[in-house]
Amino acid sequence: MTAQLTDIARLEYSFIPKSDSEDQYTRLRALLNYPIKTSEDCYLIIGAEYNRIILNLEDDYPFDRSLLETINIIDLNIGYTFKTSEKWRLGFKFNPRIASTLTEKLTSDDFFLNGGAYAINDRTKDEGLKRPYRLILGLTYNATTGVPFPLPFVSYYRRINDKWSFNAGVPKSNIKRFLNEKNMLQAFIGLDGYFAHLQRPQLVNGKAVENISLSVAVGGLGYEYLFTKHLVAYIYTGYTFRLNNVLRNKDRDEVFKLDDVNAFYLRTGIKFKI
Repeated sequence: MTAQLTDIARLEYSFIPKSDSEDQYTRLRALLNYPIKTSEDCYLIIGAEYNRIILNLEDDYPFDRSLLETINIIDLNIGYTFKTSEKWRLGFKFNPRIASTLTEKLTSDDFFLNGGAYAINDRTKDEGLKRPYRLILGLTYNATTGVPFPLPFVSYYRRINDKWSFNAGVPKSNIKRFLNEKNMLQAFIGLDGYFAHLQRPQLVNGKAVENISLSVAVGGLGYEYLFTKHLVAYIYTGYTFRLNNVLRNKDRDEVFKLDDVNAFYLRTGIKFKI
């Protein structure tokens, strides 16, 4: 939610090669948000995000690899945030999603609904605090997780001093070292992945496959460079300590595991934020 409220535009590239294999996972991501001020301290955010996932599967598999070579994830971002007091702000988001191979006409299986509600206590610009902080508490619902109820969300950020800050939460936690006004280093752990519908189901080992998912837990180091206060380039590199790439049936049960071997991780891009 914090990223959706502050990121106006983002271009990003991610790469995970399969260990001891020629297989590769590549993701191209583009995001654009437009905030509309509706009244004092109240904003409506309208935007969209596109992820193109390319699976370069070079190993031998018991299925037609071309049918799942490219995954498309298209999100419509609708958010609204307003202050309830001097210290607290509420935020709501609604994300209709298409996650599919897009090889045929769209069906109901290609559509997903995600969203969340958040309470934000942002004291990062409070000059009276020696150690500014931001606390976000919320509930999120994601139709791709398979959990039929909202899940709790917690994120806590604190600026320790001029040189250090940390953020504890999900899907990412980090500790940052500010080298100067333009350069920052960080150590991080985080979650990544996707879930999508295969529009051309096929049999794998005698079982029907209709969905694909990837879940990744990764840790590593990152670097950010501020061209200006709002324009930032970044690169994160690390190693996965949990990777699960799976073909699933209609009920989302695992049918065939594409990969579960930990590997190198790279994510880089540029963003414009407010």
